[in-house]
Amino acid sequence: MTSPKWRRVRGRHVSTMPTTPTSYHTQTEAYFRRGKRRDTPWETPPHLTPAPSYHHRHTHTHTHTHHLCRRLLTRRLRPTAMSLRALREILQRPGNDTCADCGAPDPDWSSTSLGVFICLACSGIHRNIPEVSKVKSLSLSRWEDHEVQFMADHGNELMKKKYEAAVPVYYYKPSHRDCQVLKEQWIRAKYERKEFTDPEWKFTYEQDTRDGALMKRGRDNGQFLSRRFVLSAVEGTLKYFTKYDAKEPKAVIKVDSINATFQPEKIGHHNGMQITYLKDYSTRNIFLYHDNGKDIVDWFNSIRAVQLHYLKVAFPGASDAELVPKLTRNFLKEGYMEKTGPRQTEGFKKRWFTLDQRKLMYYKDPLDAFAKGEVFLGSKDNYSAAAGLPAGTYCNGAWQHGITMETPERCFLFTCETEAEQQDWLKHFNDVISAQMSPQEYTMEAMFKHRH
Repeated sequence: MTSPKWRRVRGRHVSTMPTTPTSYHTQTEAYFRRGKRRDTPWETPPHLTPAPSYHHRHTHTHTHTHHLCRRLLTRRLRPTAMSLRALREILQRPGNDTCADCGAPDPDWSSTSLGVFICLACSGIHRNIPEVSKVKSLSLSRWEDHEVQFMADHGNELMKKKYEAAVPVYYYKPSHRDCQVLKEQWIRAKYERKEFTDPEWKFTYEQDTRDGALMKRGRDNGQFLSRRFVLSAVEGTLKYFTKYDAKEPKAVIKVDSINATFQPEKIGHHNGMQITYLKDYSTRNIFLYHDNGKDIVDWFNSIRAVQLHYLKVAFPGASDAELVPKLTRNFLKEGYMEKTGPRQTEGFKKRWFTLDQRKLMYYKDPLDAFAKGEVFLGSKDNYSAAAGLPAGTYCNGAWQHGITMETPERCFLFTCETEAEQQDWLKHFNDVISAQMSPQEYTMEAMFKHRH
């Protein structure tokens, strides 16, 4: 009769089989050194797969072995101390301390096929073009020596010289504060389409005429309907038609009065864009989108290209550096505040405010076509903004953090929901008021006074 393989000691089953010279820990380490099953990281090696009776009687031993496998594989996946040290040294080089695509500080990802350091947000876009970019984390991924050397030989500054060699001056380079569609199309234009590597590249943004359909929000019913838009560099206009075969446009907008900015959250579409222009001395808003991200960004940069062409004709002696800031711009700040009327005895009402350079506009709804009112912010000689409300002001709302704005025409009273919002609005107001006014802004101030 053969001796049993197991005996009971203090309530536990203990093996009576002789111990082999090679322990299961040694076998496990050797198994992973041979590089088996790297694609199934937590699968137990064959020599450690228990028989059913073993599994049921000795779950503790099996679990311990499973955790050992996990620790060994985790050790394989993490970067070594040497590669981490080398990557940190490479990051200290000029240009590598910010994202190569959006400028965000302290990038913690990289493209090992392009040789650039990028932020987490841009790494997600790179991951969507795997045929162009291979993404790795600087701290979580395992790095091979040749990959570290590739990053050392390239880097952000060198790759920008290659992939941004011929970016047109009017092309909008997004920052980390911009929306996803702008960053995505910027990255795809650089690395996937390679638009800016060839100085002879023919840009679609520079066509004399751009003609196509965009979804436009109706002024009265709020529905988005397809409308034909025509941008003409020769005429310096943007026209839109209610019907594609209509002979007469619904509106003709001069490009020198246009501002375009992306507003995905406000419009409720990830490719949403807002166009503003002057109509009868009032600001008119048009809300648009296109389902294709490339198309809507192409429209945006085409508008900027036509604007730059117009400005070069209007100001022949001006440099590109002087003209580019006059193209499309983002709003300085938007959000809700409460305001009272001119007599300051009316109740405070919640309004949506938009600060666009020196114009403060307020709306009943963020998607209104026209503002209920506009305030011009001039220089600090005649304009001021301070925290608090005048003594005796009746504040009927729940928001108690007041702002008093003094203009030559009247005094405006606002309230904010939080103190942080109050301080942020005040900072923007005082930054605008403290800035020196341009001749065009003095003209705009005179127009406001004439209109009111």
